[in-house]
Amino acid sequence: MEIGQQLLAKQGFSNMMGTRLTRLTKGEVELELPMRPELRQQYGFAHGGVLSYLADNALTFAGGTAMLDVPIITSEFKINYVRPALGHQLVARARAVHTGRRQSVCQCEIFAVDEQGETLVAVAQGTIVVMGSSKES
Repeated sequence: MEIGQQLLAKQGFSNMMGTRLTRLTKGEVELELPMRPELRQQYGFAHGGVLSYLADNALTFAGGTAMLDVPIITSEFKINYVRPALGHQLVARARAVHTGRRQSVCQCEIFAVDEQGETLVAVAQGTIVVMGSSKES
């Protein structure tokens, strides 16, 4: 968990967003993001870019810890927005579903949290890969 906190602290964008790492085990992660007015779009719910950022970061943490190899990077991901994200906080939970030597396929669910509890607002799937040397790129 400590190394995850250190990695998150090095991400300027994550710091600006206010993201917190609340759980990290091999192949699994939970990130929380308090909602603020500037993270909402014109209809009052979380902007799709905010959900996409959260999915990308959660997928990468899950895949990176599953492979136990650094450095890693997101190769691709897809997100489905299933309902408007209303509430005071977002929670992303991701896990590696298949891990090989050079890549990990991961899934993520994002929930909006309000006084009634959690509501699923987006699901994502992505591939996290071990970065090669600059000669391979």
